[in-house]
Amino acid sequence: MNDNTIDYIDKDEKIIDVWGRRNPKFEKHYEQSVIRVLADYGIGASEHTDTKGKILGAGYEPYIMAFFIGLYADKKIPLIDDSEEVKGLGQQLDKWGNLDSKKLRKAYPKLREYIFISLVAKTPIDWITLDKGEIKVADVVTQLIKTMEEYANYGFSVMADKLESNKGYFFSKRAFLDIFMELTDRNAKVDDEDDEEVEPL
Repeated sequence: MNDNTIDYIDKDEKIIDVWGRRNPKFEKHYEQSVIRVLADYGIGASEHTDTKGKILGAGYEPYIMAFFIGLYADKKIPLIDDSEEVKGLGQQLDKWGNLDSKKLRKAYPKLREYIFISLVAKTPIDWITLDKGEIKVADVVTQLIKTMEEYANYGFSVMADKLESNKGYFFSKRAFLDIFMELTDRNAKVDDEDDEEVEPL
């Protein structure tokens, strides 16, 4: 079965549950340049992760970070058209963060809900048309996944650039925090500039 094919949808099933069965894709070149550098991709979080110098556990953790970088920057990059150059992450969304980690991190299932909500907000979908049954749930979920993949693709490009210029960049405890602080500060400055341009009536 194709990673992003839904074979059966119950009429009473929630869209988030259908979305949760998907396995988002990424461009293969980020597997070696980003994902395997930061995480035990294909192995999962283990007690040996720290000794291997990996700062993240499962392969979906760099994907989550990449997604939020793209989301906070509000920038997307479409996946490359060549199907041979993309691959599924290997674990469907409803499995992400649902177990406590041997790295002493607690399960974080709520994060999936935040991701889903942000995708609903950022994906142009006619929900009334869906409610009328004029478009399929599977097609709507495909659009949500496409938005997710494009945000993550931009985030991976940022992470790859950081690692290319400084291989130890993400081994600082503040690395991801600094990225998100920079993105939120930048957004705040843009908002301030927009406010300044508005002339009083």
